[in-house]
Amino acid sequence: MTEITCKLLVIGAGPGGYVCAIRAGQLGIDTVIVESTKLGGTCLNVGCIPSKAMIHVAEEFEKAAHAAAGKTPFGLTAAEPKLDLKQAVAWKDGIVQRLNNGVAALLRKAKVKIVHGQARFRDGKTVAVETETGPKVIKAETIVIATGSVPVELPFLPFGGNVISSTGALALSELPKRLVVVGGGYIGLELGTAFAKLGAKVTVVEAQDKILPLYDAELTAPVAKSLSALGVEVLTSAKALGPTAKGDGLRIETADGKERELQADKILVTVGRAPATAKLGLDELVLDMDGRFIRIGERCETSMRGIYAIGDVTGEPMLAHRAMAQGEMVAEIVAGEPRIWDKTCIPAICFTDPEIVSAGLSPVEAKAAGFETKLGQFPFQANGRAMTRHGEAGFVRVVARADNHLVLGIQAVGQGVSELSAAFGLAIEMGARLEDIAGTIHAHPTLGEAFQESALKALGHALHI
Repeated sequence: MTEITCKLLVIGAGPGGYVCAIRAGQLGIDTVIVESTKLGGTCLNVGCIPSKAMIHVAEEFEKAAHAAAGKTPFGLTAAEPKLDLKQAVAWKDGIVQRLNNGVAALLRKAKVKIVHGQARFRDGKTVAVETETGPKVIKAETIVIATGSVPVELPFLPFGGNVISSTGALALSELPKRLVVVGGGYIGLELGTAFAKLGAKVTVVEAQDKILPLYDAELTAPVAKSLSALGVEVLTSAKALGPTAKGDGLRIETADGKERELQADKILVTVGRAPATAKLGLDELVLDMDGRFIRIGERCETSMRGIYAIGDVTGEPMLAHRAMAQGEMVAEIVAGEPRIWDKTCIPAICFTDPEIVSAGLSPVEAKAAGFETKLGQFPFQANGRAMTRHGEAGFVRVVARADNHLVLGIQAVGQGVSELSAAFGLAIEMGARLEDIAGTIHAHPTLGEAFQESALKALGHALHI
């Protein structure tokens, strides 16, 4: 049995883990990283990156279909498009492989040792790893748990056959004619929208009384309108019960309490994600937990000295960029730098049609926190760039304190607004006030002008509405 000793062991090479290891290597820390599958984790391999690739394929197909049908307002026509889904998946896989190789190169550049295999704790300083070449034992002064999350499986709809997770949806070689999506959160709607644009008949089943329950009705209304235009049937306050007797669809209970059968070639279950800790041997440790998640402090430390946890295993928000920031911070803490988690906001994005961005507090959250607020909202119907390219649906909204105009939150819905998320996050992180945003010259014509105009609106003197 091979034995390895190091100062820092990172378990999991997803966005949080590999960033932690790279930063630690840059700081001269003797670092080992263990990954049971592919470098890059869920986000790179079966989540963020491949889903955005397939969303792009769907958008391009829809544009071509509209041109073929003569539905473009500017007179563009084209032949009827055809999609080779196998080729699209191969293109997506090629992007993923290039990024895999990039992560490996960055780890090597930082002099991080990579071990492929399943890690399991023996104690707070020792981990056993089953690798293809035999077992290895790694002893480390400090260990970071960064194993991410996995799709939640419903006991009455186990994955297999025509019941698939988001991972399975991104690997399909044939387009399902009828797709039922269980769960109206961002994962279900992103993929459901993509398949609808490619020609599938999509039905969304959501247990709560609205889609995207974490966002307010103003932000989700344009998404609901787009789903309707695509022919997607959305059933809210509906519960999935299990497969049909013939196994050719899904039984549900509708809002009025009646049972209904939905025919489906595939049933996509997207009801959340759970921490990937089942194989880690956490019973060998004494960690404080928050339900299924590992409890951490402001430095991502656990209840055991020398063990940190980052990313999805620590709970919401389960976002890759949060994990990356935590990983960088922990590496610097291990190197002796004085760091704590003091992020003012973490932008969240739904890559639906149209996209949604939320940074900081919503109007409801600001009120609940006891703030008197000023709101400024500017519609894309009055934005030249949106009108000429991106589509006029949606708006930018700024939430600020009424007394000193400190910006508390920024939200937007519209085509391409994901690219505004950095500006939103930076404004809040830097403590911007309405006057700072309104007084910053925004390039014309861009979607970003709507950000400036929303601040002007909150100050009472919008220029273009």
